[in-house]
Amino acid sequence: MSYTVLARKYRPQKFSEVIGQEHVTRTLQNALEQGRTAHGYIFSGHRGIGKTTVARILAAALNCRSSLNSGGDKPVAEPCGICESCTEIRAGNAVDVIEIDAATNRGIDEIRELREAARYRPARDRFKIYILDEAHQITDAAFNALLKTLEEPPSHVIFMMATTQPEDIPQTIRSRCQHFSFRAVKFEDIMGQLRDIVRQEKIGADDDALALLAEAGDGSLRDALSILDQAIASTADHLTLDAVRSLIGSAPATALETVMQAVAEASSENNSSEKILTLVDELIGEGHSPTHFARQLVRFLRNVTVAKIAGKDSALLQISSDERARVGRIAELFSEEDLARHLQIMLRTHGELGYRQEQRFHLELGLLKMAHAQRLLPIEQLLSDAAASSGTARPTPRMAAVPGARAISPLAENRNSESPARAPSVSPFAADSARKGNPKAEAAQETAAYAGEGARATQSYGGASANVVIMGSSAPKIEESAIPDFAIPESAVKESAPGPVLQPDLQPDRQPDPQPDPRPNERVRPRAETRVEADAESLRVAVLNALGNQPMLISLIENGEWRLEGSTLTAKVAASGTMIEMSFTAEARRIASAAASGLAGRPMKVVVEPGGVAQGAGPFAERGSGSASSGSNGSARSRAEQDPVVQRMKEKFGAEIRTVIDYRERG
Repeated sequence: MSYTVLARKYRPQKFSEVIGQEHVTRTLQNALEQGRTAHGYIFSGHRGIGKTTVARILAAALNCRSSLNSGGDKPVAEPCGICESCTEIRAGNAVDVIEIDAATNRGIDEIRELREAARYRPARDRFKIYILDEAHQITDAAFNALLKTLEEPPSHVIFMMATTQPEDIPQTIRSRCQHFSFRAVKFEDIMGQLRDIVRQEKIGADDDALALLAEAGDGSLRDALSILDQAIASTADHLTLDAVRSLIGSAPATALETVMQAVAEASSENNSSEKILTLVDELIGEGHSPTHFARQLVRFLRNVTVAKIAGKDSALLQISSDERARVGRIAELFSEEDLARHLQIMLRTHGELGYRQEQRFHLELGLLKMAHAQRLLPIEQLLSDAAASSGTARPTPRMAAVPGARAISPLAENRNSESPARAPSVSPFAADSARKGNPKAEAAQETAAYAGEGARATQSYGGASANVVIMGSSAPKIEESAIPDFAIPESAVKESAPGPVLQPDLQPDRQPDPQPDPRPNERVRPRAETRVEADAESLRVAVLNALGNQPMLISLIENGEWRLEGSTLTAKVAASGTMIEMSFTAEARRIASAAASGLAGRPMKVVVEPGGVAQGAGPFAERGSGSASSGSNGSARSRAEQDPVVQRMKEKFGAEIRTVIDYRERG
């Protein structure tokens, strides 16, 4: 008689012998005892965990003839294993139990033959049972042909489908069957089964060797038994850890620990990367596969991460005691975030090794990425450092150089004169942590910080006094560098009432709350008394200051003809309507109107029109000699060459004129 492999020799023949699937076997036995068997079953799960085995045991229990001895004729909860039906099913030659490889017989013709044969009653047993292995391989057309028979089968027919991919079976089929999901076999259960088998086979084996075999099985008892069969053939007398490791081609566990120790030392030592490369060279020299080593390291990192989160004694770790101690030591060297980052790097590296040519190079690159990741700073620390530096040194706002003008910075004057001391800056990470811990307290701190910004300052313009008030309860916290500084000539301010008050409304949709006067001897006049009149020149300067980040637009409009008519500020420039439309966008129009309205104290509209004549260069111009007006009567190319925008483009980018289209000549 030929040799029978261990996976077949020790195949369970009863429900009680099935390992790790108690939730399935218990349900099936109860159904058999109650006479509530279904006409269709789907057994799904990992490879080598007993799907087909349970289907055969269920078929034997349904057709077992042991109940005839007691005067009954019904299925039993546990097959006897000695009657003709049980022995034939175990041998695989039962007439009424047909096992079909669906990966080969997957077409509609085979299913039609099955459907025709199902019409006839069984030859001897109670039920005619069809076991379809790898059922997900059946085509959709074949499933459709089986659908009606599976929905309303004859009373003597039972279908059992075993699959590793139940999602590939149509929903119409799954809804007509009872679905049992098999679980991966636990590490301890595989270890116990391996110990029993080596004892029955009278083979000596170390526990470390059996643990490595169980871990290599990856939840599949059949895979572990296949590797055990191979290991017994390799050693013949006694199984050792080194023999099993060399057989399956896995790297020593100490090598994985050494690699992670070198990664942990990357932030303090400069030669840690060299250690990693040296270890990889030794492993490759010993014949280890880069792909297999990357897979081992992924599994090792997963175990270390679990040990870091749940502890090294957690039931989530399906490893030996020595391996638990090893992952526990590595878990102490890293944080949870670092381990998650390293695991992600190695998962990507393992995926790339499957289709890359130079596998060694990609493995080395992945390990070096983990070493370099140790030198990265957390984003929280960067934000905290940035907040600390911004709280001690603030940039000085840009001041426009206009002759005869005095720069106004309300918040700067506020801070320099009578405002209270600014609260120290808080780390965004600390603020976020405080907000999550106590949201109400954080909201109260923010409200107090905003209210602390309220102050009052005084600025004089050519003998006229203007009080500037920033209402802290309604005004948002604005950095000084974000507020444009308006340069207003002294001649532009006309006194319309003694001691006018300028109170800018930073939030028009919200009414500011009354603030106590920081100076008790003075009274803040009501807002109705505030009135500051400005002419076209002061509004022009304010608009140009507000558009300071758009130099090309400034060069286009600053030398135009500005005039103020009611609530409209118009600038006629020497440019075409197309150029104006491209430069003076809706966003620029909004900024300009807001700047003019803020200075005039009433809603203003800024309009830019063609037809003006370019004036001399102003303080905002940064171009060379020549003006657009000198060539206005010449050709279109001459006018284009002397256009201020074109000159600026030529200076800044080295542009050249190739084609000139004069839209004014076209009407």
